[in-house]
Amino acid sequence: MQTKITVDTKGMACPMPIVKAKKALDNLESGQIMEVLSTDKGSVNDFQAWVKQTNHELIKHEEDNGVYKFFVRKK
Repeated sequence: MQTKITVDTKGMACPMPIVKAKKALDNLESGQIMEVLSTDKGSVNDFQAWVKQTNHELIKHEEDNGVYKFFVRKK
């Protein structure tokens, strides 16, 4: 999967991962993919809710050693 941008929000608490992700996504074109890195456990629910509200696509999310990775395709 080719990502256009990676947004590192490790160490930030809610709502900053979503705020940073939204700002980065605003600069992408429709269909491009953004990767977001977070250490906030709450970001799993936050990102699922956020993509539903914004109609973007959460392609997948995974967790590796306490780091959550989210792949979001801009609609």
